[in-house]
Amino acid sequence: MAIRSIVTYGHPALHSPAAPVADIDDGVRELIRDMVDTMYATSGIGLAAPQVGEPWRVIVIDLSLGEDAAQLIRMVNPEIVEQQGEQRHEEGCLSVPGYSGLPVRPARMRVRGLNPDGREQVVTATDLLARAFSHEIDHIEGRLFVDRLSPLKRDLLKRKLRRRIRQDDWER
Repeated sequence: MAIRSIVTYGHPALHSPAAPVADIDDGVRELIRDMVDTMYATSGIGLAAPQVGEPWRVIVIDLSLGEDAAQLIRMVNPEIVEQQGEQRHEEGCLSVPGYSGLPVRPARMRVRGLNPDGREQVVTATDLLARAFSHEIDHIEGRLFVDRLSPLKRDLLKRKLRRRIRQDDWER
C-alpha cells in the first residue's frame, strides 16, 4: 500500500473518460488500497483512479474520513442507474486545489458497480453521499466540478487554472 500523488487540473488523465476494468485482479485491488490510503492522507471524502493518474473506472468514498470502516465504499465500474432532484453546495476537489464552486448535483441517486471481490453492489445515496458519487463518477467520465459551473464562473475559473498551470504554482 502506498500514498500516491494527486494529479492536478491539466493532467490528461483528468480530461478524458477512463476505461472499464475488465478483470479485478491483484493490481486493481492494490490500486484500490492505495486510493483509500491516499484519500485518507489528503483528508478527502472521495477519490477516483484518474486523480492518481490511472485511467480506470475505479472510485472510493468515505464520508467518515476513516472514522467508520462501514462507510468506506470501493467501487469498480460504477454507473448511475437512477437520479432525482437537484442540490447545489460548495464543492472542491483534490485535483483543483485552492478552488471551489457550486455545481448542480442530483439530490438522490442509485449507483451500481462491483466491489473489490467482483460482486455487484447497488448503493442508494442522498445529500452529501449523492454529491460524492456524482463528483467521483464525473472524474471517471473525464469531467471536473469546474465543468458543471455556470458558463461565466466556469470560464473565469478555467482562466485562473490555466494561469496556475503556466506558472506551475499549485496550492496544497
